[in-house]
Amino acid sequence: MFTRRPEHARALNEHGLQVSGTHELQARVRATSVAAELPECDFGIVATKALQTEEAFAPVGGQFDRGAVLSAQNGLGGEEILAKHTKGYVIRGTTFMSGTKHSDTHVQYELDTPTWMGPFEPTNTPFVLVAELAGLIAASGLRAVALEDAKPAQWSKLLFNSAVNGVSALTGLPHSPHFAERNEFSSLGRLLFDLVEEGKRVAAALGITLQDDPWEMNKVGARTNHPPSMLRDVQREQATEVEFLAGAVAREAARAGVPAPDQGQRSVVE
Repeated sequence: MFTRRPEHARALNEHGLQVSGTHELQARVRATSVAAELPECDFGIVATKALQTEEAFAPVGGQFDRGAVLSAQNGLGGEEILAKHTKGYVIRGTTFMSGTKHSDTHVQYELDTPTWMGPFEPTNTPFVLVAELAGLIAASGLRAVALEDAKPAQWSKLLFNSAVNGVSALTGLPHSPHFAERNEFSSLGRLLFDLVEEGKRVAAALGITLQDDPWEMNKVGARTNHPPSMLRDVQREQATEVEFLAGAVAREAARAGVPAPDQGQRSVVE
């Protein structure tokens, strides 16, 4: 594991990695925050916040020149950043897993849902390689699906994330049953539903048929009472991923000539 913070690497080396919740395991890992100590790798998963992708991957991109690397960030643009820093294959990915970080060595796994992955077209990634790597993830006990075209899945997660994270950050509420309730005019779920519908119009204008319905994804997540990452960012007074989420939808809407005022307003407000 390559970490950005030395104290994170030290803690992992000393205590290992604990996962609780949906899965229960304790694993020994080798971790470092020194780029020169990372060996040449066959396969990597980049799981940083979208804002940290460049900082995290640029120092070690060369270690994947003869391998492959999966982008597991939120929003759009992660694959393009990775491709700038490696000659290896890049895999377009998005994950619907969720968890709560309790410490640098303990994560509570909450939503046992898939990671979707497919070739990133500009690096000519072979689908057979994507399938092999998805199989490795699945063999570990997690869920992974290899797709010939991962854009529909990426956009499903983007529209889900853009709506849920933005509303959570602005209201201070975790992803709770309120987000799926739309019976009354004042119901919070009505706002979420309208935001998702706006995003669907953008995807349709771009010729993207969504892998999953973001509204149905929202209803699944609303059962978890999980605090979305953007809410945690606001609580900690840290920069959010809003430009990779709502900002990405607004930019793609402008490119497609489709109005998306709600996405653009939330991008500006936050």
